Amino acid sequence: MAEFSSSRRNFLQLPTEGSLLETPHFEPETATTAPPFTLQGGLTPYSGIWGREQAAHLLRRATFGSSQAQIDRLYKLGNAQKAVDSILNVPKAEPAPPVNNYNNDEFTDPDVPFGKTWINAKRNNDGEFFRITSWRSWWMERMVTSEANILEKLILFWHNHFATRTDISFSGQACYKHYLILRKHTLGDFKQLVYDVTVDPHMLFFLNGLYNGVNAPDENYARELQELFTIGKDNPEHYTEADVVAAAKVLTGWRLEYETNKVFLDPWSHDQTDKQFSAFYNNRVIKGGADAERELRELIDMIFQKDEVSLYICRKLYRFFVYYQIDEQVEKNVIQPLAAILRQNNYQILPVLSTLLRSEHFFDAVNKGCFIKTPLDLVIGVLRNFNVYIKGPTLYDQYQILTSLGWTCNDLQMLPGDPPNVAGWPAFRQAPKYYRNWINSDTLRNRNIYSDVMTYWRYETDSGYRVFIDHIAFAAQFPRPDDPNLLIDSILQVLMPMPFSTAKKQVLKSILLSGQAQDYYWTVAWKNYTANPGDKAARDTVWYRLAALHKYLMGQPEYQLI
Repeated sequence: MAEFSSSRRNFLQLPTEGSLLETPHFEPETATTAPPFTLQGGLTPYSGIWGREQAAHLLRRATFGSSQAQIDRLYKLGNAQKAVDSILNVPKAEPAPPVNNYNNDEFTDPDVPFGKTWINAKRNNDGEFFRITSWRSWWMERMVTSEANILEKLILFWHNHFATRTDISFSGQACYKHYLILRKHTLGDFKQLVYDVTVDPHMLFFLNGLYNGVNAPDENYARELQELFTIGKDNPEHYTEADVVAAAKVLTGWRLEYETNKVFLDPWSHDQTDKQFSAFYNNRVIKGGADAERELRELIDMIFQKDEVSLYICRKLYRFFVYYQIDEQVEKNVIQPLAAILRQNNYQILPVLSTLLRSEHFFDAVNKGCFIKTPLDLVIGVLRNFNVYIKGPTLYDQYQILTSLGWTCNDLQMLPGDPPNVAGWPAFRQAPKYYRNWINSDTLRNRNIYSDVMTYWRYETDSGYRVFIDHIAFAAQFPRPDDPNLLIDSILQVLMPMPFSTAKKQVLKSILLSGQAQDYYWTVAWKNYTANPGDKAARDTVWYRLAALHKYLMGQPEYQLI
């Protein structure tokens, strides 16, 4: 089996073309300090210019990166309103489940044949690591191959909101079931989502809900239900410790069949006394009894009567899709109106995101390029930007490649399925750094290693299946790949969130021209290749110039932004 640790991945270098592998050195433009800014505009529907720039911005924020074809498709819809409708039109049917793609010389799943799904198999402690990795790989493949809609990006939002870890339940089936719950309610009823997550096997494991009983109360989930999942800590008025204790009593009695992850209620372990809440909840009393499900519904209803719930979730959506800074203007003009929409629509998420993504505020120019890419936006985005699809000759080849990509995300501090703790990834919540948490000396190096590997080397499996950027195919999709000026403009539109200066474009063109002055040096090279695609020398001339250009672009600070 291939090694997947960060220090031992199986990368093979492509043949070189001498100095073409070395990106020319250019003096940077004079640095300036950006003045502080406030995002402008409110929730009035955007009616400004609709071009490929706006389409690409919407795709960068609402998906894991855009391809040229997806940008063109949204652009041709004609306006922002139709484009947002398209982004929010998510598939309803459940996808085909993950399968056993992990059997190898070192491990064979005794309960699940190769190629068959494991989602209904009984727990196998020797196989759960492979099933969890199979699930993670399956989800990452969905991120790569999904159409231009918000579904997988929004599932990641909910995964960060209801943060869990795979190593606690240590069950591929529990991870998969949790994913399906998040998927089912992505744009739907947030209140129902809270209920379903509360009695979800993965969450019952993660926050000790399955151990919460009348004789051994556990306050973990009761606390996080209020502090992290619904009310938050933004408001000076707050629930009390007594509210945490009372909620924990409501939540007693939920149990789990270990082998099958089936949830059931044990009436003997449920606290049947009345539960008294504080003045924050208007001194509400939830009457006790044997019906723990009824009490849970009443608890959630009581929590959702607080306006803080709608404000809290709208702030989190804003920080995930727009920007981390919420000042008085944004709070008044964006957050509070969105929260009102959420309450008026019985906590349906679709009207909120529909209003936000089609707003003047979302498309404001200062909004573009102010968000540091998450590791998933980077890793998945490179694949989507450059039309790199993972279609291995066998299921095991795909498993190996996607597992390697997963460990790359881990090197960048964002392994899907494993946020650092119950509060999720710090970049979405931790003031004052927020998105800057993604970048440090180690992760920035690893980001550059990843883009360099995809540019000049490759991910490779035991059987020799390889995944890398096809630079020529990427350039060939554009209308005029023979014209260096038009080609650079087309590439920048896909890869960069903001316009490039004339001086920077000249740097890019000099890479394509190998330092020569006239445009025809590139035009002739491209035409020589297209006339003789089997000529290795002609092909290498074009390939390595494009590779040097793409390496340079992905090494720029702007490429780390969306």
